[in-house]
Amino acid sequence: MNLASKNIVVIMGGKSSEHEVSLVSARTVIENIDTDIYNIIMIGITKDGQWKLIDSLNHLEDGSWVKGHTSAYICPDTGKGELLLVREDGKTEKLVVDVVFPVLHGMNGEDGTLQGLLELARIPYVGCGVLASACSMDKFYTKIIVDSIGIRQAKFVGVRREELSDMDTVIAGIEKALPYPLFVKPSKAGSSQGVSKAENREELVAALDLAAKHDTKILVEETIVGRELECGVLGMSEPKASGVGEILAADEFYSYDAKYNNEDSRTVIDPELPEGKEEEIRRDAVAIFKALDCSGLSRVDFFLTKDTNEVVFNEINTLPGFTAISMYPMLWEAKGLNKKVLVQKLIDLAMKRYDG
Repeated sequence: MNLASKNIVVIMGGKSSEHEVSLVSARTVIENIDTDIYNIIMIGITKDGQWKLIDSLNHLEDGSWVKGHTSAYICPDTGKGELLLVREDGKTEKLVVDVVFPVLHGMNGEDGTLQGLLELARIPYVGCGVLASACSMDKFYTKIIVDSIGIRQAKFVGVRREELSDMDTVIAGIEKALPYPLFVKPSKAGSSQGVSKAENREELVAALDLAAKHDTKILVEETIVGRELECGVLGMSEPKASGVGEILAADEFYSYDAKYNNEDSRTVIDPELPEGKEEEIRRDAVAIFKALDCSGLSRVDFFLTKDTNEVVFNEINTLPGFTAISMYPMLWEAKGLNKKVLVQKLIDLAMKRYDG
């Protein structure tokens, strides 16, 4: 351990359905942290919620860290800013934490819960705060906020899990409001987990049942036929937008499997777009980022409709992936910010927000 360095804690894994993606993203982040400045402390959260010290990247790679014998705890005592390590023999070690880089996607990491713990402990951290994280994670409430600023998005109906006990009434309400085909999504799941497309009533019932396995709230949306486009946002009170990237999904839609398991899915940086549409997307991305009170980073996703070239907001991710195929770092690299510069910028923004 470099005792002259500041301590940065990188937290990864987690209890969400995006556990494995988080580990891959975290490795990219770790490899791009300046070790002349920071001593990196790696903390993995197992699928059942145990916090473990990861001794080396080799243990991250082979998965042996989940059987590690050193537990880790962030102390919520305001002002201490400590990480407590508890060894197998019961011996403890306290480390001062200068900043946390949470590389957690989905529930219990990207949804404001971890951010709340770090706020209690008064530890600076990368990414959005509690409110922005919670609202952005919940697609239903994101839509309510985006509606308030007048940006076009897919029409939608919200359903709660307990309402499915009267499935006929739920189906009737959805069919009255929206035409088939429909997309059905868990309100707070990420990486397209639990998302499916319904062409008819039978498929809608199955889609609702699937989504209910992932969340208590379900979002049912009209289908938007068009190109899938993404834009990165970086900053605080005066955030900047990256260029626009395009997703060419191998499947009918950009499902979890299409994102991470199908090599035919591709991302295109700086795709050819109709005149003015890139600037419209970049402008809308910043407006949504600000409306949701975001800070640090977010990736904002849109559709460009097939026949009318209308920009339609899809969703926002406040801790977007940092894997080799992830759009967010690639978009900023195209703007001249390589991964090392981008990671340092995000850490600097975390410290700036804390100081402010």
